[in-house]
Amino acid sequence: MPAREVRKLHRELLSANWYKLEKVSYEMQREDGSWESQTREAYDRGNGAALLLYNLEKKTVILTRQFRLPTYLNGNDSGYLIEICAGLLDREDPEAAIRKEAEEETGYRIEQVEKVFEAYMSPGSVTELLHFFIAPYRESMKLSEGGGLEEEQEYIEVLDVLFDRAFEWIKTGEIRDAKTLMLLQYLQLKFDLPRIK
Repeated sequence: MPAREVRKLHRELLSANWYKLEKVSYEMQREDGSWESQTREAYDRGNGAALLLYNLEKKTVILTRQFRLPTYLNGNDSGYLIEICAGLLDREDPEAAIRKEAEEETGYRIEQVEKVFEAYMSPGSVTELLHFFIAPYRESMKLSEGGGLEEEQEYIEVLDVLFDRAFEWIKTGEIRDAKTLMLLQYLQLKFDLPRIK
């Protein structure tokens, strides 16, 4: 399908309480050449970066567990999610940002970082583009217990998890975070790890 033109873009700010919620009106050209008016809401929280730390010798990954209010509001009884390290970008480039997040959240100062892909996580309503990374870790890289920044009200539990257990948690539904699922499955393919049965 060829790209269609968009014109008469108009933005109306609905909320800037936390991030930016806008009502956006525009006209989009249809296949027959006519123009159709459309209105959508878009939530702009900036772009982000996510990282899966792995240790091939120990056959482990570093995951985190933290409370996520939106999941609690939508059927997650405890509100806690098991996730990979992630954060929003300020003005840094994605790699610099994820190195900083890794140290704050997990306590590890990573050396090698590999960017594997980018993805829009909820393109129907959220503008965020997420940059995905993987990195090996060793115990000697651990500088602190991690856990996030108290001033950002982050209370993060750091989990050192065997590959098999992480993959089992996908099967049992204990891992339901999309970015975590994506990078764990990427790791399986990259290193030809045993599949979930």
